[in-house]
Amino acid sequence: MQLAVLGRLLSVGRAVLAALRGSLGALCWSLAPLSLSLPGWRDSPPRPEQEREWEDAPPTPTSVNYHFTRQCNYKCGFCFHTAKTSFVLPLEEAKRGLAMLKEAGMEKINFSGGEPFLQDRGEFVGKLVQFCKQELELPSVSIVSNGSLIRKQWFEKYGEYLDILAISCDSFDEDVNILIGRRQGKKNHVENLHKLRQWCREHAVAFKINSVINRFNVEEDMNEQIKALNPVRWKVFQCLLIEGENSGEDALREAEKFVISDEDFDRFLDRHKAISCLVPESNQKMRDSYLILDEYMRFLNCRNGRKEPSKSILDVGVEAAIKFSGFDEKMFLRRGGKYVWSKADMKLDW
Repeated sequence: MQLAVLGRLLSVGRAVLAALRGSLGALCWSLAPLSLSLPGWRDSPPRPEQEREWEDAPPTPTSVNYHFTRQCNYKCGFCFHTAKTSFVLPLEEAKRGLAMLKEAGMEKINFSGGEPFLQDRGEFVGKLVQFCKQELELPSVSIVSNGSLIRKQWFEKYGEYLDILAISCDSFDEDVNILIGRRQGKKNHVENLHKLRQWCREHAVAFKINSVINRFNVEEDMNEQIKALNPVRWKVFQCLLIEGENSGEDALREAEKFVISDEDFDRFLDRHKAISCLVPESNQKMRDSYLILDEYMRFLNCRNGRKEPSKSILDVGVEAAIKFSGFDEKMFLRRGGKYVWSKADMKLDW
């Protein structure tokens, strides 16, 4: 009788030990990426299918550029996101997509176009900015604009929710701006730039300048003007050709006449190397290191020199769509894509 009981207890004990061993083996496997091992347990190499899963893991959409409109009031000859459609998502659908991106790991959203302030006279982008800061509590919310349509009243209503306003300015010579197409009517682009700089100071919005270096401004010396405006960042882009946008038969622009060589771009950078806020962006850095979301909330893959869209995140989710983005997360980090981008952390002298 006692032997029978002991036999049953031994059987139960063996089963418990086997279960524990299986659990500990699974634990060891889950810790394998951390290179941890437990004494007495045999190390097992990762299975090929699990290696592939790690390699194929989708990138995190830490910083997203949402071009919610393609419409613009300027006609910049090198523009690489042209007015091929007039579509703009309904506000609530755009908010739904932004909430999905936040859930997937987004920390910074940048609203761009086209010209973001064209839609509902800036109310559309204002409501998105407020939603992202107030409801989603994103660390950084920014806008890229040509600045021509921004009014002081917009700052009074939405300025508290905006971390960074980037104004595109390619030259401090109005004749050059006219040649490029960065002008509408008689408004002076440079004078307006200074006015916007002052409004940013008054409403505690970090001020940034974006410049596209091309054949018409590559010899310009901008040191004095940039120092006077004192932006938090001066993004300097090399003119980039994108087939179907500013190059090729189905393009709305012909940017070939604006293109400069790598050597020309380097000479421009060297001339302005004393400016501490300068952030250079060569064609090589730009092409794969930006997460671009179009007006339908599709990620745009530019690896083949043209914009090839994924399916919309609204239809298939962020993880499925981002796999087709062509996004190079390592290049994003190498080019300094992640920086101090919340105005609460900048400690600026407004």
